[in-house]
Amino acid sequence: MAFSATTYAERATGRSAESQPEVAAEPLAGADAAGSPILEVIDATHVYDGIVALDNVTVTAAAGEFLTILGESGSGKTTLLRLISGLEKPYRIGALRLGGVDVSSVPAFQRNCTTVFQHYALFPHMTVGENVEYGLKVRGVKPSARRGRALEALRLVRLDEKYDRRIHQLSGGERQRVALARALVPRPAILLLDEPIGALDEKLRVDMQVELKEIHMRLGMTFVYITHSQEEALTMSDRIILMSRGRIVQEGPPAEIFDHPANRFVASFMGVEHLLDAELLAIEGAMATCRVGPATLVGKWSGTERPAAGAEVVVGVRAERLHLADEAPEGVNMLPCRLGSAIYKGKYLDRTADAAIGDLKIRLWDSHHTSENEAIAWWKHQDCMVMSA
Repeated sequence: MAFSATTYAERATGRSAESQPEVAAEPLAGADAAGSPILEVIDATHVYDGIVALDNVTVTAAAGEFLTILGESGSGKTTLLRLISGLEKPYRIGALRLGGVDVSSVPAFQRNCTTVFQHYALFPHMTVGENVEYGLKVRGVKPSARRGRALEALRLVRLDEKYDRRIHQLSGGERQRVALARALVPRPAILLLDEPIGALDEKLRVDMQVELKEIHMRLGMTFVYITHSQEEALTMSDRIILMSRGRIVQEGPPAEIFDHPANRFVASFMGVEHLLDAELLAIEGAMATCRVGPATLVGKWSGTERPAAGAEVVVGVRAERLHLADEAPEGVNMLPCRLGSAIYKGKYLDRTADAAIGDLKIRLWDSHHTSENEAIAWWKHQDCMVMSA
């Protein structure tokens, strides 16, 4: 039996899933010939006890896209997910469309999307198979069809041999895969995932990242994934939306968010170790020249609107993009420095250095300079980020 998904319009007519023809797994028809998105959240605002959790947010997702909503606690990402799923009624919204149909007033159980939660929400008194079948049972699907579809979903997450097991007999990773199978079995157009691997240990989290990405590619289903982990977002996403205080601060492909942060907040959240206050001297093409203390540095402009000369900007560089040498090559940013302590991290060595612009942390994969007291710290212009303050 091939995995498939009905559109919301089919669900809204009341025709059961059993009346729909089986189709091979492929990118879902959430975008029509004109390229309409499968998910549209337009101008959503939500308030809890006078506190604005979402501030006029607009989000779209294409059919088959792996979209990650990234942000710290209180950023509004989970509130956004609950509005999409129907678990929260928005304070104010322009439109909420699934597959082109406005569902802003449609109850959660009638929306063609399902949710995987962080803490599984499995029924302990039921078997694995009964848990997976539960959503089909409440939809009135016949027992014979329920079992076949449950086994197919469990096969997808490599747990079909544990159909008759009890939930307490499973590991944490297996329980999360059961929760995933239960969300997939109704064949939703959109799968919502609310920090689904946050409760797992580090190795299981890494394994589940790979597994989720493989399942997404196999099904061609739209995934909307909520997380506070930049690693998860970078590993799995086609596109990332970074939120803070109920607003979207930047969105784009993972490489763009990682290498071209728009401002200090984005850079800090994405783990840029060195963020330096600077004065903009000039922007020519894609490159910006700045003054940081006594040093003049050149980097790639990644901010939004281009400011005039003299404006306050931020210069960023990652520790792994810094190099140590006795002499620097031509055409790079360079600073004489005095080396300080070293911290062994197994795969690399973090070395501190005192330079004219302040303390630097330099990540060394080749530690041949670790015994020297003085050196030149240098980095390429393309590896230097210049952004809005």
